[in-house]
Amino acid sequence: MEDREIMSFKDENGNKVDFEAVARIYLEEQEYLILSPLDGKEEDAFIFRVDRLEDKEELNLVEDDKEFEAVKKEYKKLLY
Repeated sequence: MEDREIMSFKDENGNKVDFEAVARIYLEEQEYLILSPLDGKEEDAFIFRVDRLEDKEELNLVEDDKEFEAVKKEYKKLLY
């Protein structure tokens, strides 16, 4: 059985939301993480850019359309 990487975050109401890491994508030395909610309410996945600040990692939601499409395209290459 393969290990699943589960991450927990708080939503805007302070409720805990669990996500599964679906994939790590690397584009031009930048790391991205694709997360899918575990609650089953949404089928969407979210793309986060992994920014390194000193000794910590910070996940930032990718909102730029061009950046989002580039990561999505690279992810599709992994699937096929």
